[in-house]
Amino acid sequence: QVQLVESGGGLVQAGGSLRLSCAASGRTFSSYGMGWFRQAPGKAREFVAAINWSGGSTYYTDSVKGRFTISRDNAKNTVYLQMNSLKPKDTAVYYCAAAQYGSNWSSRAMYDYWGQGTQVTVSS
Repeated sequence: QVQLVESGGGLVQAGGSLRLSCAASGRTFSSYGMGWFRQAPGKAREFVAAINWSGGSTYYTDSVKGRFTISRDNAKNTVYLQMNSLKPKDTAVYYCAAAQYGSNWSSRAMYDYWGQGTQVTVSS
């Protein structure tokens, strides 16, 4: 069982930055691939970024490439999402998720555990 708790969301102006954190419980964190998803009002939850168990491979949706960076610290059981050059269309609830198996990083079905989400609002 893995419990995930996101933090770091808030209100920021367009062009600004935020860093989201996702703290995981459990001693097997380093064996899980981790992902970030987001859900805007009235829209489906969508993939944002993912990182494999070692941190050696990362994956991004096209709309955030060059602006967002996913990283992890296995010693701290934490995954991060650094978000720069934020845009109003990035406004959403951001969720982290953990996957024990699989390689289809953008698929919600691959992930076994989800956090409760943290709100990110980008004003124009």
